[in-house]
Amino acid sequence: MTGRIEARLTELGINLPSPPAPVASYVPTAQSGNLLFVSGQLTSTPDGLKYVGAVGKDLSVEDGKAAARLCAINVLAQAKAACGDLDRVKRCVKLTVFVNAAPDFTQHPEVANGASDLMVEIFGDAGKHARAALGAGSLPRGVACEVEAIFEIA
Repeated sequence: MTGRIEARLTELGINLPSPPAPVASYVPTAQSGNLLFVSGQLTSTPDGLKYVGAVGKDLSVEDGKAAARLCAINVLAQAKAACGDLDRVKRCVKLTVFVNAAPDFTQHPEVANGASDLMVEIFGDAGKHARAALGAGSLPRGVACEVEAIFEIA
């Protein structure tokens, strides 16, 4: 039987990938009580990294937004691997979105909306969260975005 969140992902045309393996000395998720912390996820796809470059220099705001959405999909893949079932997610508590940005770039919130909007599309009101959108001079492997998350789980 397909769960409510799996059905919603299907409706949105989203197929969660196998969660990417860590590329350094950390774990992809850590649970403390009913909080699940998901380590920062990049723009990984089965075919390699997408959206490499700085937003506002090499990439547009729309590219950055798509990159943040892709990172959020990878966050959900990690959460599913940790929980077994995304129906266990009671709410998205917080997202932190890092944007590889040109020095004069100021539209970090618009880029971060790519991740935030996805959480609301999938979880409805339970997807509304606190957030930080930060600019960075560079990110791992040169990607445009990295997203980390905190979920409350049942």
